[in-house]
Amino acid sequence: MPIAPDQFDYEAALHACARGDRQALRSLYDHEAPRLLGVALRIVRERQAAEDVVHDAFVSIWTKAGTFEAGRGTGRGWVYSIVRYQALDAIRAGTREVLVDDEEALDAIDTGAAVQIADAFELRQDLGRLEHCLTQLDAAKRNSILYAYVDGCSHSEIAERLKSPLGTVKAWIKRGMSALRECMV
Repeated sequence: MPIAPDQFDYEAALHACARGDRQALRSLYDHEAPRLLGVALRIVRERQAAEDVVHDAFVSIWTKAGTFEAGRGTGRGWVYSIVRYQALDAIRAGTREVLVDDEEALDAIDTGAAVQIADAFELRQDLGRLEHCLTQLDAAKRNSILYAYVDGCSHSEIAERLKSPLGTVKAWIKRGMSALRECMV
């Protein structure tokens, strides 16, 4: 039976990885890989690329586990941030500007490349719309959402950073996400 995320000891697993314990890495992989694949898939939007991101992220987790500092955040947040950064790096590495001057050059682009360019354009549009929607939120809601989804902070860590009650932070995130959903439609 899988262990719930709030019961899995991420910090202990990371410290064991730092000591070279392969079983700790396997345990972390078995526990988190499906959710991490979902995170990567939402960012890179292609299954094979997302699987590559998760693979590369676990290599990074294994090699960088010794740099994890519990005082700077949760182990789970650290793991998720590595996956997010790997996914964003994959997008950056896969995007390049294409200048087309004539129809012959356009015809030379195969269907797969055209689809990738269209997907990248759509992603850029979505990110622009998200940025616009984020600016429409008040600072407390915007910062709470960014701390949670970009920095991987827990609600209690956000409350500490913003020097606000935990319940208030949870409400800001809930209301902010609701406002973002409405704005993105």
